[in-house]
Parts: sequence; structure tokens; C-alpha cells
Amino acid sequence: MANADALQTELLRLFDRHEVELEVDEDWLVTDGDFPAVRANWQEDGAGAGRLDIDVVISEERQIEESFAGNGRGTDGIRDALRAFERNTMYVLLAACWYLTDDRRIQVHSWELGARSWDVLVGPLSFSRDDLAAPDGLLPALHDALRNESLSSQLHWIRLFHRRADDGSVMAEALLDNEPWPAGDRLLSQLSWPAAEQGYSARCFIALDIRDY
Repeated sequence: MANADALQTELLRLFDRHEVELEVDEDWLVTDGDFPAVRANWQEDGAGAGRLDIDVVISEERQIEESFAGNGRGTDGIRDALRAFERNTMYVLLAACWYLTDDRRIQVHSWELGARSWDVLVGPLSFSRDDLAAPDGLLPALHDALRNESLSSQLHWIRLFHRRADDGSVMAEALLDNEPWPAGDRLLSQLSWPAAEQGYSARCFIALDIRDY
């Protein structure tokens, strides 16, 4: 219970630092008593680390789910995982769900997909190491992959994940609206990722918001 209370307090402070006022409603942090609503859960693995799961509910039927590793126990691990959340995903969520866009933290593009125009909010491609550069062609490949999708006229989100182990084996995953996305898997496999001797991981979070006229 102590960790749950500490997590909610740290999450509330994090959003407050970004000028989003949320209210506590049992396990949730809500926006003016309504959506978007945020909930987090922290699970320690017994080896001095843990996993932070964050749910952002944007409507009665739609929920964004993201997870982050954290090193340390209790508040130390929670803060480490929240830093990863802030670095990788939060700025996209702030723009997509609370309409607070920081152009220094994310890229904003306007794409025509199908018969609709979209604001595409692209978070950083974050590596687990500082000595690696992003592969060329990520955004054009993403654009091509999305052209073949039948996207309903509502907010959509994408998570791309690539991990290279020390032995050179690769695991990659692409999700669209929390579900496996085969076109995204193909996208990841076609990029020229760094062939480093030491393992690494990379992830990117993207949101697509239909443009209002």
C-alpha cells in the first residue's frame, strides 16, 4: 500500500510539473472529474528492480497502455521508471490527450492518410544507451505502413520497440492501439539498426490525432 500511495503521489507531481491538474479519485487521477484519467501500478521483481504499468483512459471504451522498467526498490524504482515514462511517452500523451504540445520534445507532422488529415505526434526514438544513432528512414517507413491502414476517425497510438541482445539476436514489437501490428513489425525489420557489440533497446511512441477543420 505504501508503494501505491508513493506512486500516485509521484505521478500527480509529475503531471503538475507539466501544468496538468489532476484530481485523485480512488486509484485514478482524473481531469476535471472526467477523461482523460490516469492510473499506474508498480510491481517489484525481488531483484532490486520493477515494472511500472501506466493506463491512460481516453473514453469509456479506449485505454492507452504503456510499461516501463525501473531500477531500485520502492520510491527509487518508481522514480526511475517515471523518468523513462516522461522521456519516452509523456510528451506525446500531453499533446494528444491534454493538448499541451512541446515542440522541443516531440515532432509534429501533418499527414494525409486515406481521406483524412492527421496530426502525427512523434516522440523521440529513445535508446537504452547514449552512443547510438537512430536508423535512417523511420518516419517515411512509418508513413508508408500507415497508408494501408483503415483508421477510424479517432485518436490512435503506436508503440515501436526494438531490442538487440549481446549475442546479436533481435526482438521487435509494433503495437497499434495496444494490439499487434504486422505492418509495424515489417517496418522495424526493414530498418538498418546499429550493429553494436553490446546489447541495447530502443522504443518510440507516436499518436495520430485527426485534424479538425
